[in-house]
Parts: sequence; structure tokens; C-alpha cells
Amino acid sequence: MTGLTARSKSMICWTLSTLLAGVVALWVWQRMFYPYFWIDLIYYLKLQMVGKATMSRMRRGVITYLDRFLLQAGKTPEKPFIVFEEQVFTYRDVDVRSNKFASVFRTEAGFKHGDIVAVWMSNEPDFLCVWFGLCKLGCEVAFLNSNIKPKALRHCFQTCGARALVVGADLISSLDDVLPTLSDSAIDVWVMAENSSNHKVNTLLDKVESASEEKPQIDVPPPKITSNFLFIFTSGTTGLPKAARVSHIKAVMSMAFLRLCGATENDTIYLTLPLYHMAASLLGIGGCIDLGATCVLKKKFSASQFWKDCIKYNVTVFQYIGELCRYLVNQPKTAEEMAHNVRIAAGSGLRADVWKEFSRRFGKIQIREGYGLTEASVGFLNYTAEIGPIGRASYFNKRTIPFEFLKCHLETYEPVRTDTGRCVKVKKGETGLLVAPITFINPFLGYAGNEAMSEKKLLRDVFKKGDVYFNTGDLMMQDHRDFVYFKDRIGDTFRWKGENVATTEVSDVLGCLHFLQEVNVYGVTVPGYEGRAGMAAIVIKEGHDFDGESLYNHLVQNLPAYSWPWFLRVQTSLDMTETFKQQKKKLVEDGFCPQAVQDPLYFLDGSKKTYVQLSQSLYDDIITGKIRL
Repeated sequence: MTGLTARSKSMICWTLSTLLAGVVALWVWQRMFYPYFWIDLIYYLKLQMVGKATMSRMRRGVITYLDRFLLQAGKTPEKPFIVFEEQVFTYRDVDVRSNKFASVFRTEAGFKHGDIVAVWMSNEPDFLCVWFGLCKLGCEVAFLNSNIKPKALRHCFQTCGARALVVGADLISSLDDVLPTLSDSAIDVWVMAENSSNHKVNTLLDKVESASEEKPQIDVPPPKITSNFLFIFTSGTTGLPKAARVSHIKAVMSMAFLRLCGATENDTIYLTLPLYHMAASLLGIGGCIDLGATCVLKKKFSASQFWKDCIKYNVTVFQYIGELCRYLVNQPKTAEEMAHNVRIAAGSGLRADVWKEFSRRFGKIQIREGYGLTEASVGFLNYTAEIGPIGRASYFNKRTIPFEFLKCHLETYEPVRTDTGRCVKVKKGETGLLVAPITFINPFLGYAGNEAMSEKKLLRDVFKKGDVYFNTGDLMMQDHRDFVYFKDRIGDTFRWKGENVATTEVSDVLGCLHFLQEVNVYGVTVPGYEGRAGMAAIVIKEGHDFDGESLYNHLVQNLPAYSWPWFLRVQTSLDMTETFKQQKKKLVEDGFCPQAVQDPLYFLDGSKKTYVQLSQSLYDDIITGKIRL
């Protein structure tokens, strides 16, 4: 057999050269026009792997959030799960203690499958033990904001239908104002204490210590994956919190968050966010359970202690909201801020300028900025190094959970519809309303006790007759590189200090003051701060004077601090729309600058516990950061 001829060799070389040139051309074309193709594909494949692993576990009977915890407790019982101050709780410890709570709740309180129980506690390990103990009985749990005031607390019980309340020891003093109402409604109250001076309040800790360590043997039917798991309260445009139903599938999907951010079972995750929020309970704690990682749980965030804690506990991952990072960059420089081992920061709401400063100052920490909702599963994650976006809207991402950005009217924020009644998608580079179709993996169970508000979140016949989409109420922009940027939240809600503030709730509280005739609450941007600070346009009743001290005291008694309006604008009348709705757009645009606003302006002075007149020099001090809000 003879060797290759010169002609054959030449043909092979030509073919290889052509292939190589084609590969290089394809690579150059991809780098020029689709630079994030491989990053998008890798993330998509990672999502697919997570989904397949979840489905595989479900086929083996590991269906719920609790199932996932019990699976992890069985695999790594001695692994530290929660580190709290100087205490360390292994996965087995939390499992056993939650059995004790379940036993007490069953034998002493008579809780059973299907009961709804509200939990009003601050961050502590027993928050999880109480939660898991109730889940082991088949109860549905309602998380209450630890800052909640009596009126809102009563409303929460009325909407979610809870039959009992579990209260943390540090919140017992807050019960005085609501106990009569709870008693009248036959709602049992259990406190995390060994004794109580009130005979209407039941104690837990004295009973838990002697309770059985074994899981109660009860016949709890397996839940449907799309049925309700939790009630998490979000700010409502009607003025009071809405009880968002969180499905089992939503909770289980949320557990993958930290894994998708790059965390592993070897990480130690620092969590300072309140557990009553989805971010901490489902993404943070759930993420630790999914990985089998260790969580350092803090009762409350402390900017001055943050990096010291990271070194003390060898933290490698922490969860944030944008406000948290802003506090950190505003702290004086310390040696600890560069001596830590933190490699990932995962969260949402991080402003681009804070993001840049954070990255410059605190070392090589990967920022994983995301976006998500309590009510639905649509979400984004920025898995690139690009500063600013909340995620990407690539072809692959839309295959996982479909979504669209709709054109909407600037005044009403209602979707624009064609002559045939169908909605219109915005073009790249334009701001649009984020919506997502209701599907098996993106269910919307609605708000408990509020069918009208539940229906309001749905858009019907969006692109074809019969389709149903969830309206997030958030405005987004997809640029020409497919990055997604959060623009604004529509409606009567704004975000401040990491919390959603319902303007109508604040208006209702202010409207109770004897000297105020009308109130219009809205949010205004303040340089150097995340979200919007509260501001109220007010009309004073004829024959009355403005009383800043009374207003301050009224706020202290009736609203959490993050809801207080920092600025007041005194007007002779409030502007209304043709349908008699309060005008906010012009007020928001005017802001609180004394030179731009001719009406009298006031500023909340916390040190004086009153509202003081907002002068130009005071305004300048606020803008430059000399006075902190």
C-alpha cells in the first residue's frame, strides 16, 4: 500500500486550514455579536442540572422544603448548621429540637394538619425550630414582620386565618396592645419563655425542655407541590400587608439560589437579613440546606461588626440587600475589611455606584446580583462580571422561565393594548413592565383574604385569547446586549431600608391626626441612598397649626421606622386626577429641594423628635451626606 500522494496531502491541508479558518471566523463572529453565548449556555446547563436533581429527589419522595432539610439532617447530622453568637447547632440539633416543638404544639396546643399558625420572632435558631416543628405537624406557617404595629398585626390575622401566634421573647412587651383583640378572636398566644405573668399567654420553653425528641407519629398526607406552604406578608397598595401564599414548588426552587451563585457545601454563609422575608428564609436558609452548608445567623445587621464577624467565623459567602452594602462602604476603613475570606456576595438591590466602590474597596468578592418576588417564581441572576444589571434576558434564560416586557401607559402603568385587545412588547433599550406566564413552575396562589388584589396581579388575553400572565408591577429595561436593568416599582409602593412601604398605609396613619385634612404619601430619591425616602404632601385643617412633635410621636406608636416620611410638603390643596385619584408624579419629580418647591417643607429630625423646617443649608447637608437618614 503506497503512502498518500502529494495531491491528497495538499487536499487534507486545505481542508484543515479551511476548517480552522471557519472556526476562527465563527469564534470572532461570536465574540463580536454574542460575547456572552458560552456564559449563558453554561448557566443554562447548570439550571438544567439543578432541575433534574430536584426532579430525581421528588421521585424518591423528597418533595418539600422540610423533606430537603430532613434529607440533609440524615446525610450530615453532625455538620454545623446554625452558628448564632457563641452557640453552634448541628443539623441533628435543629432536627431534634424541632421535634420537641412539634410534640409540644401537638399535645399542649392541639395543633393539627392544615392549621395556620403565625410566627412573630426575630432572628434566632428557635425561629427555624418552631417553623420546622410546625411543618412536621402539617401546619401552614405565616411569617410576621417583627416591626409590625398593632393595627397591621390584627389585619394579618384576619387575612391569613391563623388560629394561633408564636411570639419571640424579645417581642413579648409588644403584645399588650393586641392581646385583647387576639383573645376576642379565640387566638391562642404562645411565647418563647419559661413563665408568663398573663394567664392568657401560654409558655413554650418550660414545656420544650421535657418534650420528646422523636418526631410525632402522625398521618400527614403528602402535599401537592403547587399547594400553599407559607404565608409571607408583603406591603399592600390597599394600605395594609398582603398575605402572599408561597407554594411548595416556589420554596423548593428558591433553595437553589446560593448554589447558582457559586456557593458549595464547604462555604460558611453569613445571614443578617430578617427571617420573616423570603430572601433570608427561602433563599438564605433554604440555600444552606440545599448545599449542606453552615449558616452564621445574626440577630441584626451591624455595619461596624460585619467584617470582624466575617473573620471570626471564617465567612466565605454573605447575603445582602443593597442598603446593607451601602452601609458597609460608608463605614470608616478598617484592617478587617481586607483580611477576610469572603468570596461571594449574593443578593439584590445593589446600586451601580455602591457596587463599584464595594468591589474596589473590599477585595476580590464576586457580586451575584439578582431579582425575585415573593408571589411568583420569575427571577433573574447576574452571573457575569458586568456592574449594574440584575440579570440577563438571553434565549436560554427565557427557556427556563418565560417572561416578557410590555409597553405601558406612563400615567396609569396599565399595559398598552392594540385594537384587537392584545398587549405590545417593548423594543430593546425601552423600559417595559415585567410579566410572566402562569405555569406549573411559576404558579400564583394569590393573596389570602384578598381576591380583588389577587385578580389585579393577573393580566389576561395578553398575546392570545385565554392566556394568563403575572404582573410583577416592576419596570425593567433589556439593553441590546440582553442585560436586564431594574428601573422602578409602579403603584403605591416604594422601597426604603430594604423594606417595601405601602403609601396608603402611611397615609391612613397620618390621616388620623386631628390637625391634618388630607395626606398624599410618595417616595423621593435621595443621593447616596438605595430606594426612595418617604415624603408626604399634607393639607392642614382650617383653624389648626402644624404640630411636628405630635406627628413624630404618632409615627412612633403606629408605624415601623422605615415607613416614616422623612420630608413633608405643606399644601393648600392636593392635586387630583380626573377620576379623583391623588396625583403623585409631579410631586415625585419636584422632590424636596427648597429652591424647586415653593410650598413650606419640613424634615424629620430624630435627635429633636419632631419635624423642623427644611432650609437650604439643611437640604445641602442631607444631599452631601453630612446628615444621614
